[in-house]
Formats: sequence, C-alpha cells, structure tokens
Amino acid sequence: MKQALKQRLEEHLITEKPYYLASGKEVDIALAAHKNKLPLLLKGPTGCGKTRFMQFLAWKLQRPLITVSCHDDLSTSDLVGRYLIRSGEAVWADGPLTLAVRAGAICYLDEIVEARKDTTVVIHPLADDRRELPVEKLGELLSAPPEFMISVSYNPGYQSVLKDLKPSTRQRFVAISFDYPDPEREVEIVCREGGVDQGLSHSLVKLATMTRSLKDSGLPEGASTRLLIQTSQLVKDGIDIHVACRAALVEPLSDDPEMLAALNEMVSSIF
Repeated sequence: MKQALKQRLEEHLITEKPYYLASGKEVDIALAAHKNKLPLLLKGPTGCGKTRFMQFLAWKLQRPLITVSCHDDLSTSDLVGRYLIRSGEAVWADGPLTLAVRAGAICYLDEIVEARKDTTVVIHPLADDRRELPVEKLGELLSAPPEFMISVSYNPGYQSVLKDLKPSTRQRFVAISFDYPDPEREVEIVCREGGVDQGLSHSLVKLATMTRSLKDSGLPEGASTRLLIQTSQLVKDGIDIHVACRAALVEPLSDDPEMLAALNEMVSSIF
C-alpha cells in the first residue's frame, strides 16, 4: 500500500522551481496559513496566476500538489474515492482528496463554484479545526497530518446566485485576492514566460489593458496574462504578430462579431 501511494504521488511532485513573481504578501500569508493548518481560498480572474501560485507554494513547501479541475458533474465519489472492478474483484481507489490527506499533500480544487453543491460539503470537516475526512464507503475517518493543506479557487467575475460559495464554506478559509499584475510586473512576466523582448511585451500589456476596459461594454473579461504569454510564444516561433493576436488573444475572448471587430481594431492600432 505504501509503495503504491508513493508511486501515485511522484507525478504530483514539483521538483523544479516554478517562475512566480509576487505582487504583495501572498506568499507570506500562504506559508503562515500552512504553518497554522489553515485552508486557503484564492479569488481572482482567469489566467491571473492562481494555479502558478499554488505550484510555487507546493515547491516552496516541498509537498506534492494534487489539482482537481472542478466541473458540474464532479461528485463526492470523484473526490473521496470509489470501488472499481478489476479482474472480477471490487478494488477501492482513493480519490484525489483522500490521496492528499493520506500523503500530507496539498489538494487544490480549481474553480470550486463549478462543482455540485453537495460536493463542497465534504471539504467542511477538512477546512475547520477537525481536519478530518470521512470515507463512508470504507467506514474510515481520516485525520489530516500537519503537512496537509486544502486550497480552493474561484473567479468572482462569474459569480451568480446559483454559483457562489455558501458563507458556511467561505468562512472556513484564509482568502487571498488576485488580480492581473501591474503593467511593469506583467511586462516582466510576459518577457520571461513568452520568450520575447521588452518592446513586444510592453505592447501586448498595453493591448491587454485596453481589452480589460471593455468589461462594461459587453466583454466579460479582458485578455489575461496567460493569453499574452500564449501570444508571445506564437510570435517567438515565427507567427506574424497580427495573426498571433487574432488566434491567441482576440478569438478566445469573444464570439460576438462586433466585439471581435473592436478587438481587431485595437490590435491594428498598436501593431
């Protein structure tokens, strides 16, 4: 059992230091939360660095990072585990949450509000001072070791009455708000991650800032730092800047013809 657990965890270890440029005290807060066995809630728009932050934190703490991308069909069994039929026998398989508790890993539930409401209840006893996970199908009650940490994230921009965390869930967490980096930091990030020069990075950040101003004009969210990096990577590999911007930045943002035309005009005005 221990050997099988070790093998499953090897793929979740982060051995090389991830690139992360801090914008405040988020690293210190997260380290203090882990030391005090407190769960972590990350709030912020898509593509602003929440997942990269968790990778950096896991590397810093030297703990495996088990990430779950939440969705509408995510069930409690998907998180905790289930019996599978193998060679005609029912064999128990730990879910990612149970695996993380057993191993003292970090379990990161990305976009937690996308999961079914009944699914979030299973994290309640893990996210308060009990730090316990009931595995009802096995008749077990697992106590989380000191190294274990649960972290969740969501995008406040997509909040609605139907998709929001209950106060009983939110108030269990230490919360950190993320946003896109300030222009100077964002230029540095795009240079480093996209592999392009400062001039192009600066122009892309300027373009992103312009798209983010369209939030009140029908664009739910402007270009994320992730989109800027992807655009840079295309340019680095020889794709024309206008083609790269359309493919990696403009088209992912909208399907509306008028909005696409407005975004393409922005690209033409800068490049």
